[in-house]
Amino acid sequence: MRIAAVAAVAVGLVVAQRLGLFEVFSEPARIKQALVELGPWGYAAFVAAYAALQPFGVPGTIFILAAPLIWPWPVAFALSMAGTMAASVVGFSFARFVARDWVSKLVPARFRAYEEALEKRAFFTVFMLRFIFWMPPMLHVFFGISQVRFQTHFWGSLAGYFLPLLGTAYFGEKVFDAMREAPAWVWIGLGAVFITVVVLFWRFTRRSLQKVIPS
Repeated sequence: MRIAAVAAVAVGLVVAQRLGLFEVFSEPARIKQALVELGPWGYAAFVAAYAALQPFGVPGTIFILAAPLIWPWPVAFALSMAGTMAASVVGFSFARFVARDWVSKLVPARFRAYEEALEKRAFFTVFMLRFIFWMPPMLHVFFGISQVRFQTHFWGSLAGYFLPLLGTAYFGEKVFDAMREAPAWVWIGLGAVFITVVVLFWRFTRRSLQKVIPS
């Protein structure tokens, strides 16, 4: 299984490189043109590139912010969800079956702090961490080297991604259009509100997760 996984990842990276996907998806301005030119294959290319590139360092936000600018929001949501889940499975599987010993040294302390919570309430912890952090590669790795079952990781991640990706797909284009004409004070106000909401939500979720771990 490890040999097959390594071979699949290697083949996927080689194909992505040969098709020029690394160059295309490293420049957001080129994404729409490239996918539109692919026609019906654009959907498959988007998901494949997302799954192959995001677990290894290309920011997933490039894909989920680009999707609603290219397709209608229902299509953008479906593709963002498919790509995000595929990337999560690839990152999880790579850490669990291929390079567990090596990648375990790379997991940051902020994720290690949730190991006990993950053991006690796995689905809830996966859900909350995905809802808060979304899809950073190190979170894929953390789940991969943990004791959480694949099924729990899959469904917990799916539930955690649902609302953020739905909101991004539905409001993404509208927000971009509105912000193009917004004055500077709007940007400042929205930034302050966003930071406040993130801090309050983070404190709430921290308390929820801490209840899982006895003091």
